[in-house]
Amino acid sequence: MALEDRRRLLKFLAGSPLLASVPAEAWQEAAVLENPKDALNVMEFESAARKALPPAHYGYMATGVDDDFTLRANHEAYRRIQLRPRRLVDIREASMRTTLFGTDWESPIFICPCGYHRAFHPEGEVATARAARARKSLMLLSTVTTTPVEDVNREYGGAVWYQLYATSSWAITEKLVKRAEAAGCPVLVWTIDLMAGRNTETQTRLRRLDTRDCTSCHGPGGPGGAGLRRYPMFAGLDVTGVGLAAPALTWDTVERLKKLTTMKVVLKGIETREDAELACQHGADGIIVSNHGGRAEESGRATIECLPEVVEAARGRVPVMIDGGIRRGSDAFKALALGAKAVGIGRPYLWGLAAFGQPGIERVIEILRTELSLVMRQCGTRSIQEITRASVTG
Repeated sequence: MALEDRRRLLKFLAGSPLLASVPAEAWQEAAVLENPKDALNVMEFESAARKALPPAHYGYMATGVDDDFTLRANHEAYRRIQLRPRRLVDIREASMRTTLFGTDWESPIFICPCGYHRAFHPEGEVATARAARARKSLMLLSTVTTTPVEDVNREYGGAVWYQLYATSSWAITEKLVKRAEAAGCPVLVWTIDLMAGRNTETQTRLRRLDTRDCTSCHGPGGPGGAGLRRYPMFAGLDVTGVGLAAPALTWDTVERLKKLTTMKVVLKGIETREDAELACQHGADGIIVSNHGGRAEESGRATIECLPEVVEAARGRVPVMIDGGIRRGSDAFKALALGAKAVGIGRPYLWGLAAFGQPGIERVIEILRTELSLVMRQCGTRSIQEITRASVTG
């Protein structure tokens, strides 16, 4: 069937009362998004991204670990949290402004660090930085970025937060930290949830469907598997035998990083009250509750389920942020209600990047902000500060 004929058929069916009970997900699969402006929600970008990418690259984006149970749990857990709408409040305005480490942001929704953006779009992190700049959003940049931090900062019009993998070589780690600091990055986000390794079955399965010769792009482990020297943050460094996993590191490393840099040090990958307490005791400046988007371990616990105990243990000493499974503005609202200071998105903006580049990311951010503003009004909360535990139940 010709493309135009298929469009006319879908329009006809959409108006038919016979199909009124068809789930929205079915329509999202049937009609692949062709223009980011037409997107009604961020999930519609996923099928467009899958269509745009080769199987190996989509697999890297889509995979969880083991049975992908924790990946799915991250989002499904939000459905068990209910809103408590409030009435007769003057809600003509609802400010999403928030402050992190003395910097004001228009929204608490930030761009999570994800590696290998050029595996998803030719402009890679440049497109992401331009979108974040246009939408005045906080952006975190991965150690395995495919664009140097200096170039990303130039396109961003400021300084991103730098996500760190403390490698198996402390000398290499020191150089990464010093380079990020020299580039002006104000915050160092150390990811601590991959030191034990992981089993990404979905990624491996989808790579087997890819008939291209991928050896020059990615060896074992997906994009980036061909070696750290392929990535600009390791340019000029002797990374022979160096890996991103560093299983020997301990809590003492937090203090070591604090002595090494003037940047704020945030720990990404905290999931328990015990580790939140230790993070504070060892001088961490902030915490991100994260299970790497369901890519760290198959715990079965959603990050939103971990958030309350981490917030309780932090006792206001440091800001607590969260990522994992946020697909709606209402999800962001629920995380804020349970104590998060800010909420990060990963796959949704990567879907937008893969399908449409910068305009796709901008539209994803716009949709989530619009939804968050709407639910704030529905719940009678006119500022982020007014969103409290009393705003939700469950």
